Amino acid sequence: MIVIDPAQKSDREIYKLLIGSIIPRPIAFVTTLSPEGVLNAAPFSYFSIVSSNPPLLSIAVQRNKGSRKDTARNALEKGELVVHIVDEKLIAAVNQTAASLPPHESEVALAGLTPVVSDMISVPGVSEARIRMECELEQAIPLGGSAETPACDLLIARVVRFHFDEELYKEGHIDPIQLNPVSRMAGSYYSTLGKLFSIERPN
Repeated sequence: MIVIDPAQKSDREIYKLLIGSIIPRPIAFVTTLSPEGVLNAAPFSYFSIVSSNPPLLSIAVQRNKGSRKDTARNALEKGELVVHIVDEKLIAAVNQTAASLPPHESEVALAGLTPVVSDMISVPGVSEARIRMECELEQAIPLGGSAETPACDLLIARVVRFHFDEELYKEGHIDPIQLNPVSRMAGSYYSTLGKLFSIERPN
């Protein structure tokens, strides 16, 4: 067994160890609206469920040398965001939105995706996604780094409206085979579901 002290490794080395170990990771494709009305979008794989009552999601948005990225800045200013689940048909377009664009340019337009009006919030979603969740920002917590220059913003988003493709929704459940979600691995690698199996939980 190899033992590593994270204090003896660089940020980049720790990053590689984490993304190579914590796999597969679901991908949140997030749209936000800038104060100027630009629809920004980006994928995030530091993403999970926090609670079902109320329905809360977590998205960790890494900062760039202490500066907030468009997603975190827009979410804080607007208090709203839309989280989409990425499937195999969507991944190529979503990958394009990871490009570093200036705030006045829309990644949604760059990727050729179609904005769709939300029901409960002002931020549009993307119609090509088979699952999208309209969210209000519950909290934004700066973490890591130092008090002056945090390393990331942990966004806690409350779901106020779900949208599901009809083929996915089966009597209150989501069909994972029909969804065919894509998850993030390390480097440039992604993964689909692969083999599924079932194990009953103990009482």
